[in-house]
Amino acid sequence: MKNTLAIFFIILSAVFLRLLPHVPNFTPIGAMALFGGAHLRKRYAFFLPIIVMVLSDFFLGFSASAPSVYVSFLITVAIGLWLKNHSSVQNIILSSLISSTIFYILTNFNFWYPQAMYPRTFFGMMESYIMALPFFRPTVFGDLFYNGLFFGGYALVQKLITKPVKLYEH
Repeated sequence: MKNTLAIFFIILSAVFLRLLPHVPNFTPIGAMALFGGAHLRKRYAFFLPIIVMVLSDFFLGFSASAPSVYVSFLITVAIGLWLKNHSSVQNIILSSLISSTIFYILTNFNFWYPQAMYPRTFFGMMESYIMALPFFRPTVFGDLFYNGLFFGGYALVQKLITKPVKLYEH
């Protein structure tokens, strides 16, 4: 595993950033799951987002939607595993958008069915998704922002390591 320190720093940053005050759903955890899937060994990639969520939820409070959130991040890790061999700016953006959409679909289905916050009808399900639309935008923007930061920062570190920057000439 090359550049383990940079990968560890990025993931540790995601944990810390989730604990800071932020716009609802504008968090780095989805990006951490995608980045981890793309850069960690499979067993660590799947294990890490769940550990991060459980530990941070311990401080922030557990919600009834936690299982659907955790499952969405595991799916995001699987998408990240695909990125290992298909890494490009376009694929990272597409993977980020797909991951955000999966998060939106799974978590809001959870509010409709198991939690029964809406009538258990087709219209109740649609209401659940419509009422969640204001939270979808920050999810998408947060995932795109943090994926850009994580993947871009990691690529920059790799470039600096392979081609050291000369600060001055003699």
